Amino acid sequence: MTMLSEQLRAQLGREVVYTAPEEIGRAAIRYFAQAIGAVDPAYTSGDDPEAPPTMICETNQYANLPADADGYPGHGWHLDVPGARLVRGGNVYEFHQPARASDVLTVTWRLESMTERVTGGGTPMLVVLSTATYRNQRAELLAVNTETLIYLGDAADERREEKA
Repeated sequence: MTMLSEQLRAQLGREVVYTAPEEIGRAAIRYFAQAIGAVDPAYTSGDDPEAPPTMICETNQYANLPADADGYPGHGWHLDVPGARLVRGGNVYEFHQPARASDVLTVTWRLESMTERVTGGGTPMLVVLSTATYRNQRAELLAVNTETLIYLGDAADERREEKA
């Protein structure tokens, strides 16, 4: 049984763009830095302080989306993979330059690839890669986030199919 349906395959290359409704702001940077224990003076001093690098990668703070069934109000692909459970596979970040308090962020998410695999224990899985590209109001590249999502199927289903 294939997990990668034609409906899923048709989603490849899909892009979604979110633009923040306002500048990042000094207070948001200060609060985020405090929350993560970052003490770099670049985050609190000057007229236009830098944002800690991963702060801009939290799309939920400016995507203006309603909360999903799990209460998350940020970007999600909401792919329909019947009989599978979603597991976060991880993120790889590339930071090109710091975002600043005066920046207005735009992020473009792109669904890059979907690959079917089987775990060592025989569980089918669908590995989904997407990228988020973060730019400021001058279209300058700030960061790229490559995200891996893993949809795990039911190994019992796979074994039943092999016996048939």
